[in-house]
Amino acid sequence: MPTVPLTPAGPFSLASSVHFLKRFTPASYNHAPDEILRLAFPADDTTSVVAATVRQESEAGADGGAGTVRAEFTVRPSAPAGERATTAEPTDQALGAQIARILSLDVDGTGFPDLGADAVMAGLMAQYPGLRPVCFHSPYEAAAWAIIGNRIRMSQAAAVKARIAREYGHHAHVAGRTLHAFPTPAGLLALTHMPGLTALKIERLHALAEAALDGQLDAARLRDLPADYALAELRDLPGIGPFSAELILIRGAGHPDVFPRHEPRVHQAVAAAYGLPAAAAADFAHLSKIADRWKPYRSWAAFLLRVRLQDTP
Repeated sequence: MPTVPLTPAGPFSLASSVHFLKRFTPASYNHAPDEILRLAFPADDTTSVVAATVRQESEAGADGGAGTVRAEFTVRPSAPAGERATTAEPTDQALGAQIARILSLDVDGTGFPDLGADAVMAGLMAQYPGLRPVCFHSPYEAAAWAIIGNRIRMSQAAAVKARIAREYGHHAHVAGRTLHAFPTPAGLLALTHMPGLTALKIERLHALAEAALDGQLDAARLRDLPADYALAELRDLPGIGPFSAELILIRGAGHPDVFPRHEPRVHQAVAAAYGLPAAAAADFAHLSKIADRWKPYRSWAAFLLRVRLQDTP
């Protein structure tokens, strides 16, 4: 079974990532009470399915940095009848890169502690040591979540997404647990009916699957584009509005430096953390000036603020 080492550049705690996922409704993460991260997901090649266990040797390396993370995985490369076949199985390097992106380990975080010169950021780093954004498995899966969750409760959307995975995805046995991966794009095209999904949502999911197969949701390509261009492209997808486009770019492609314009709860969190009047949450220009202090980690800082808001009674 291939194993890929991932060396964090800067602080990182896998235990903090696992703890976050247990509270993150879209993940439906309810695995064994240990610090092993279990994953099952469609690979970036759009046809393979990956089952992985991720462990961190220690949270502090010998040099004072974060301990090495090791991802051990298996790949199911063969496409069921009706799916488009890939020309080659994804390489260990490509799969390691995808897992790194999911955990924001593909970003050099050595400069992130410097944000601690800001007292708010220092407090967040102390409250959530080593926590980096935990992303969706891919922009494709983030976009699917955005469509499924439109205008329904998050818990209801999570139940629908989990049922789609059980009925149309692949199951995998990972470190003593059975996981159900979300279907590959071609697998999603087989979905014709699902309780909790309207006919319009199914139509949009099919369009999304086709976009993924055509390479429009490639994470590296989206991150290489100027953020405004990438967001405009994403908004062209059926059912994807401004809020969803930001979700896909930030938490799907893992862009580390975008301050979300269309996430009111992040704006509320910024206003509360910096002691601003409640009305300031509607003043994006003012908030974005505060966020400029967090460059080049604006996505990371906004993520920590959002997590704390979620954890605050």
